[in-house]
Order: sequence, then structure tokens, then C-alpha cells
Amino acid sequence: MKIVWSRLSLERIEEIADYIAYDSVSAANSWIEAVFEKIELLKTQPEMGRIVPELEIASIREMVFGNYRIIHRLTPKAIHVLTVRSFRQLLPLDDVEQ
Repeated sequence: MKIVWSRLSLERIEEIADYIAYDSVSAANSWIEAVFEKIELLKTQPEMGRIVPELEIASIREMVFGNYRIIHRLTPKAIHVLTVRSFRQLLPLDDVEQ
């Protein structure tokens, strides 16, 4: 199964990594690598994670990664990574409507 990253998801990853890099560039790089490794698991386990509680749509799921939620949409041919959000932030509908 193919992984498709939205522009928003990549921007969010970059923002979070920049924040982490204030303390440690190597920690930020490790965090980025770990996020991409976590998403790679979806290729073999596409229904991994839970349905996003705010939406209750079976095709939109989230994986927990530390203090972050990686929101993705399942389609028959691909997994679309929509956004990465802190658990402390509300999920704006704009982040999943693409």
C-alpha cells in the first residue's frame, strides 16, 4: 500500500522538529525518523490505530506517537497522512478536509 503525505502533515512535522531542535538537533532528527518509521507500519497494518473520536469516521484514523496524534485517511489504494497534532490541540476540520 502506498503512503501519501499531505503538505500540511509535512509542515506540521517540520514545525514540531524545529521546536525540538531548540533543545537538541539530534533529538529532532531522531524524532522525524521515528515518525516516518511509525507510518511505514501502516503499509502492512493499514487499520492500525483508532478511529478519530471527534469525527467517528471509520476511514479516518489516528496513531499515537508520544504526545502527538498522526491523523490519516484510509483509501483502497493508499494511506493519506493528513496532519500531525499535539494531544493538547483541538483537531480543526480543515486538517482532514482535503
